[in-house]
Amino acid sequence: MEIFGVDIGGSGIKGAPVDLDRGDLTQERCKVLTPHPATPDGVADGVKQVVDHFGWTGPVGLTFPGVVTGGAMVRTAANVDKSWIDTDARVLFGGRLGGLPVTVINDADAAGVAEMRFGAGQDRKGTVIMLTFGTGIGSAVFVDGVLVPNTELGHLELNGHDAEKRASSKAKEDHELTWERWAHRVQKYLAHVEMLFSPELFIIGGGVSRKADKFLHLIEGIRADIVPAQLQNDAGIVGAAMRADR
Repeated sequence: MEIFGVDIGGSGIKGAPVDLDRGDLTQERCKVLTPHPATPDGVADGVKQVVDHFGWTGPVGLTFPGVVTGGAMVRTAANVDKSWIDTDARVLFGGRLGGLPVTVINDADAAGVAEMRFGAGQDRKGTVIMLTFGTGIGSAVFVDGVLVPNTELGHLELNGHDAEKRASSKAKEDHELTWERWAHRVQKYLAHVEMLFSPELFIIGGGVSRKADKFLHLIEGIRADIVPAQLQNDAGIVGAAMRADR
């Protein structure tokens, strides 16, 4: 069965049809740049462009980089325009897509759901935490395979700042950090999260998951297993499609 998934990020909007039996994309994904400012109308236009690229006419699952309650209402907007707060995303996207059935989920939660079903979290019990490193840091927490939604652990305080301001992929680029220096920041962040939650497993997602060989071996002193996301940067698309199939 195929469902369309769209992953809305701080830098790009990407989507493709997903085979829900295998957990992979059935066509090469389409990506457009996230508009700046990332207003609701601007982002909705980008989503429409991605969906129209495939001529898709069925259900659509979308991720959003913030807290989403009830599969519709946006409650936070750390890396997009603040006008998103209290927007009914289901109504917005459904209207822009000509009335197609739409479901919206937090972006890291979507990536985590996909990894737990098809990737690095398969058959893992206890507490598993997926962390996505990109424009910010997203989080998805699972206890015995059950999602605790909208955790937003990227906003934990680290050295007096939001952790994502210190340890996201964007922070690495903005501060021109070497892999070694960035890995040290990630290590401090993981140690803080581990102190709070004592997980058995950390899954590292986002674009950096493709470059795990450059930094994972530099992270020391963490008791939990640390592995890269197997679905890499497609996890959000797959998880969005999975949620739309519920």
